[in-house]
Amino acid sequence: MRIGAVIVSHQSAGCLRACLEACQRYASPSEGILVIDNASRDDSVRVASSVPGVTVVPNPDNPGFAAAVNQGFRALPTADLVLVLNPDAILQSGIEPLIRCFDDPLTAIASGALCDSGGQPQRGFTLRRFPTPAALVLENLALNRVWPGNSVNRRWRCLDLDLKQSQEAEQPAGAFLVIRRASWSALRGLDEGFRPVWFEDVDFCLRAWQAGYRIRYQPLAIAVHEGAHSVRSVDWGERQVYWNENLLRYSGLHFSLAGQLITALSVAVGGVSRGVWETLRRGSPGPLHVAGLIVRVAAAAVWAAAGSARKRTLRGTREGNSELG
Repeated sequence: MRIGAVIVSHQSAGCLRACLEACQRYASPSEGILVIDNASRDDSVRVASSVPGVTVVPNPDNPGFAAAVNQGFRALPTADLVLVLNPDAILQSGIEPLIRCFDDPLTAIASGALCDSGGQPQRGFTLRRFPTPAALVLENLALNRVWPGNSVNRRWRCLDLDLKQSQEAEQPAGAFLVIRRASWSALRGLDEGFRPVWFEDVDFCLRAWQAGYRIRYQPLAIAVHEGAHSVRSVDWGERQVYWNENLLRYSGLHFSLAGQLITALSVAVGGVSRGVWETLRRGSPGPLHVAGLIVRVAAAAVWAAAGSARKRTLRGTREGNSELG
């Protein structure tokens, strides 16, 4: 199979060269390595351009991770498989074990093991199950942080799985994936409404699973992963808003009305709690403004969910009346 690689960079100058050189050494993608840079203000474009054999596409603004991945797929039209790799994920092995997963024609996505600098799998991040309203409520209210061993969190973060075993998966992290082009096309790519980052990989995996595709985890393919290197360049308040906006978008797409409402309520309560805590910790009212933004985002999600429910009810009533008529 013909293989290409897409690496989305944003403020990634510090780790990008190591990522690209490891990708060349261990993956050797026949269709090339493509760096999509999302308007970095550091030296990311210069660093990527200095690595021989790498093609760099500098975006003038930041359309988000999902849009950049889709852009990369379109720019690699001859690749049957595309390796999607975060700039802070440094390959430590070949990706042949992932490629073999695609001998099964139903496999849409294969992922390797993301490890820390000591070589231990990043439990709770490398693999997760699809989030439920209960999991996101506990996350929003910080209960997963206070009580990480609760059964809901253990299931969501796959703390019950042996990450040294090859297995079918639900939602591997988007930092290290190989995706079949035909599946990407059938699913119409990643949802670019998730921006700039968070939940786009969860949504893509769920849609693949719902369409009957398989997702494989193969720990013989390994990458050392730093994590959150781009996110650290984003202001705390912006991170809070982006996370909650994308969480609520995911909820609106995939949860029942009750699930959407309880998730939105937990977003509002969690946003206010964090805002008060950060205000007291920093001695500045700025976090309270962020909390207000999050409450408005949650209220908008509730209004949208209720509106969708009203439309469904009205449509059902009209269909019932037409049958009676």
